[in-house]
Amino acid sequence: MRHSLGLHRDGSQLVVGRACRADLAESPPRERDHVVAATETVTLVLGEESPLPESASDVEDLVRLLRGHVAQLATRAAPEEPALLRAQRLCADSIPEGYMPSRVYLVKLAEATQELAAHVRGGGCGPTVAKDVRRWRRPKVNVLRGVVFALALTCLVLAASVPRS
Repeated sequence: MRHSLGLHRDGSQLVVGRACRADLAESPPRERDHVVAATETVTLVLGEESPLPESASDVEDLVRLLRGHVAQLATRAAPEEPALLRAQRLCADSIPEGYMPSRVYLVKLAEATQELAAHVRGGGCGPTVAKDVRRWRRPKVNVLRGVVFALALTCLVLAASVPRS
């Protein structure tokens, strides 16, 4: 049994159902990873439990979201990447008229977005963080306590060894 997607506009954001609207109202906006956001939208379209969009406006909203994800992921992929070229080619096409053709187009665009997101997640080249950058590990609290104790003990021993005048 398929339920309605329940897509609604809440301000400037597209919200799915009432539970998401409540979560958005409670949590402050934060920067999200583009791959995670794209994967969530793709799951909304391709998931086994996800319902088919009921109206043409639902399809248009989902296509708009997927096109936005492709544009965001394109900055993190190589320009000649086949997954990127396929997704951009589908984004350039207009949404076909009719119930079945529009849903087929939506599924193809979601699959292309999923493929592009998997490529970017797998380490697609682009202006991301350099991989050879060496970072210091954060020491644990007990290590810091031990260092402070050793330093204090050393200071105490040095102070005790100084001759009194």
